[in-house]
Amino acid sequence: MSKHSQAPARKSGGFDLGRALLEGRAFFALIAIIVIFSLLSPVYFSTGNFLTMSSHVAIFGLLSIGMLLVILTGGIDLSVGSTLGLAGVVAGFLMQGVTFDMFGVTLYPPVWVVVILTCGVGALIGAINGVLIAYFKVPAFVATLGLLYVARGVALLMTDGLTYNNLGGEAALGNTGFDWLGFNRLLGVPVGVWVLGAVAIVTMLALARTPFGRWVYSTGGNARAAELSGVPVKRVQVSVYVLSGICAAIAGLVLSSQLTSAGPTAGTTYELTAIAGVVIGGAALTGGRGNVRGTLLGAFVIGFLSDGLVIIGVSSYWQTVFTGAVIVLAVLLNSIQYGGRKKSAAKAPANPESPASAAGKSADSEHAKAGKPTGKPVVQH
Repeated sequence: MSKHSQAPARKSGGFDLGRALLEGRAFFALIAIIVIFSLLSPVYFSTGNFLTMSSHVAIFGLLSIGMLLVILTGGIDLSVGSTLGLAGVVAGFLMQGVTFDMFGVTLYPPVWVVVILTCGVGALIGAINGVLIAYFKVPAFVATLGLLYVARGVALLMTDGLTYNNLGGEAALGNTGFDWLGFNRLLGVPVGVWVLGAVAIVTMLALARTPFGRWVYSTGGNARAAELSGVPVKRVQVSVYVLSGICAAIAGLVLSSQLTSAGPTAGTTYELTAIAGVVIGGAALTGGRGNVRGTLLGAFVIGFLSDGLVIIGVSSYWQTVFTGAVIVLAVLLNSIQYGGRKKSAAKAPANPESPASAAGKSADSEHAKAGKPTGKPVVQH
């Protein structure tokens, strides 16, 4: 075997450090953030601080997982931040008691009812988004931008711009336990982190082990081809927006529980943070590429970076600058990663052939140009 024939084999089988760094960039970025801020602040690297930061990351992580499902299908959901705010307001409204003037009574639903109804609100917003996009062909950016304003407007109307406080409930009314999501710990870990872990595991299994997961990836890869293959593309699109709305509602419940209050402006610009988490995690905005593991790492990168800047006393204005720079860098790296794949796929021949057959085709083309017969039989119908 010649040296020329052995070279490609060594190149393809060798370890590509650049590619490994590129694909694992979210993990390496998280490690770098932990190391840098641990050197800058003595209180950063501690179990208590990590658990506190993880409870903050739970909000971003829940939003990012829902956003990942949407982006995998080639869509975008700009309404998740407003859905989070509306979900918190709905929960606060229910916790304050629902008065029926006609009957002269006020009902105080238990917390589990509040959670179900709030998730239902998130699912409704997601369903509206999905139907507009899948069946009425409204561009995802426009549809979800419209719902962003609608959800935020409804939250403001429900509260007159005020905030619902003291959502702990009263034992006499049977509606206590709402603050359990935000303040309580299970085995030393904040409950919000457990909620994020449960949602992440369910989503991971759904994407990897169910037909729905294959449908999501195929819809984002090529919606037309997926539809011709029997994939219910429209139902998949509606489903991912519904799931995104539910994830946003759960995030709203966790945030309201942590604050023991619910305001109509909660979650402002969180949709951008969710998109950033997905992009930093390595998902392609064009759809079809991404996973839950990378998205969680992306959410932790943003959360640990933001909290680290607060701990060392950096101005909130500079925090915005740093976060934006990280997002731009992540998008740039995604373009490099997936752009390189597209170029290599375009250069590679669909059916590799031997040099002899390639030479035969070249000879045939030369004969054809000269108007000479190629020597191949012509089948006439």
